[in-house]
Amino acid sequence: MKCLVFLAAFFCSGAAFAQNFDYANINADELLLKKVDLDSNANAVVLREFGTAAVRVDDAYGNLYIDFEYHVRIKIFNKNGFENANIVIPQRIYGDKEDMIYDLKATTINEVNGQMVLTELDRKKVFREKKNKYVNLTKFTMPNLSEGSIIEYSYRIHSPSLYNFRSWEFQSDIPKLHSEFIANIPALYNYNVSLRGAQKLSSQNAELHKECLRIAGRNIDCSKMTYIMKNVPALIEEDYMTAASNFRSAINFELAEYYMMNGAKKSVTKEWKDVDHELLDDKSFGGQMKRKDVFKDLLPEILKNAADPLSKAQAVFYYIKRNIKKNGFIGIFSENTIKKALENHTGNIGDINLALVAALSAADLDAEAMILSTRSNGTVNSLYPVISDFNYVVAKVNIDGKSYLLDASEPLMPFGLLPLHCINGQGRVINLKKPSYWYDLKASQKETTRYSLNAELGKDGKIKGALNIYSVGYAGCNKRRKITAASSVDEYVEQLDESMPNIRILKYQIQNLDSLENLLTETYEIEMSAFQDLNHDPLFFNPFFVERISRNPFNLNERSYPVDLGTQSEIRFTMSLKLPGNYTLADKPKETNMLLADNGGRFVCSTSLEEDVLIFSELLQFNKAVYDSDEYHALKELYSRIIQLQKTDIVLKKVK
Repeated sequence: MKCLVFLAAFFCSGAAFAQNFDYANINADELLLKKVDLDSNANAVVLREFGTAAVRVDDAYGNLYIDFEYHVRIKIFNKNGFENANIVIPQRIYGDKEDMIYDLKATTINEVNGQMVLTELDRKKVFREKKNKYVNLTKFTMPNLSEGSIIEYSYRIHSPSLYNFRSWEFQSDIPKLHSEFIANIPALYNYNVSLRGAQKLSSQNAELHKECLRIAGRNIDCSKMTYIMKNVPALIEEDYMTAASNFRSAINFELAEYYMMNGAKKSVTKEWKDVDHELLDDKSFGGQMKRKDVFKDLLPEILKNAADPLSKAQAVFYYIKRNIKKNGFIGIFSENTIKKALENHTGNIGDINLALVAALSAADLDAEAMILSTRSNGTVNSLYPVISDFNYVVAKVNIDGKSYLLDASEPLMPFGLLPLHCINGQGRVINLKKPSYWYDLKASQKETTRYSLNAELGKDGKIKGALNIYSVGYAGCNKRRKITAASSVDEYVEQLDESMPNIRILKYQIQNLDSLENLLTETYEIEMSAFQDLNHDPLFFNPFFVERISRNPFNLNERSYPVDLGTQSEIRFTMSLKLPGNYTLADKPKETNMLLADNGGRFVCSTSLEEDVLIFSELLQFNKAVYDSDEYHALKELYSRIIQLQKTDIVLKKVK
């Protein structure tokens, strides 16, 4: 990048932007538009969107920058579409420089008594907010909104970074009738260009833009690349998906190489061996991995009860977990050095998990660091290294031929189990002595919950008995999180009691709340008001009162992206209910054994009466962490049939 700044002195600006549509030049059809055929249920639609980017020169300082222009016109159909009038413009921060916004203007257009009324944005109502140390936000809300408004705004951004030429998202959470992006790239630069998403371009064109720049008295040509996508459906975010940015149709540019004035070619796209060297030489990454000395005097106390490598690793893991709490910031680099994080008992993700790597190494264990991208951050480029793709670091320790992935920043995660937000494709393992390598990020445990009710129906119509709940893996972590979120266990149980209106908790016992490696067990003595009394015949009883599914998480007609649960899961409920006698099973939910293809999962439900004991069981099991988009309709149908079945009662009838 320093070489690029050096070249900037030779550039002269002169590249012209492509034709834009006229600002606020609204026609009657747009103003009166009520809906669009593309999506008749849409709350808003992008009528037209235009963007263009080019390499420019800062005349004052001679530095290169990317000049990006954005212009959009949006029709708001109803009040649910008003959220599209809350505008947020991210500005990346690059050390002591950042993206700068210029020429911002915004207008709301309404039809009032047959006349077109324009309301301009008051610049005093534009706010600036710091999202984190890497991004600032410019925010504003369009003025004078009403149903049927058209909002239009435009701005320019000057970006000091040429590495990522401006990306363009053709798809958003509302449909677009026309989205167009033009990139003007000088012949001196070669970018890797990638089109992402399920939607196809309506048209694309490459043409030579003569003499777009003048360098050292010589004219330089540019490639003018035009990309257009029309009638783009909205990408609707639904449950069980990773970052929406993984699936939105978009085009991305990444600088691969550039040419010097003497014809020499400089490669910017690095190999992993180059990145390995940089990371290990970086004081905030490799420098912290090497700090075994920080733990030299602490290890005897940490390891005093550990005899074997696994128990040593567990002792170190829980020591770091107890002594460095996360400060809310994530990242792969140490923020304040692991020594200061240990002294202050707080740090970012880099501080915590690089300290874990160093401490494991100090204990003579085979420890490595793994950088990854969290589920909300998107996938990483596996073709060539892009360090900015990674936003998280964890530890990997290898013991007796088995690898354990560790995140000491999460207080309720047991040894060897990563938080679900880390389960996202592959991570890159960084070793102090060996070349880095890819490693699959898969959940090491299921999310398993098992309920068991052993109860008796009394003559007063109440069901009394013991409800046991066993939570394993991610289910145990989630349950511990809920319990510790309450001010006390008593308060948690009180909240649980209030959430079940027909069930009263009389006594309780919770075991292994603080023993993260063990099964979390809850035992509740309950009383359920099932019937007013037993004088009615027949009796109707719905057995689906545990983990009842109230809504289908899958409601799209089509889903172009996978269903990513993060891990396999299982919920099982069994009930043994002793009846007062003289009752027969007159009706029951249909015996069900619904299977997903290729052993992908199942739902099983059965009901029987054995002498005076009613036996009911239910199982919902997903045997895959990720389901392809072509399996979506099967999942949707499974949930629909479960919801219908759970409306069915057990019918008990007295024997005459």
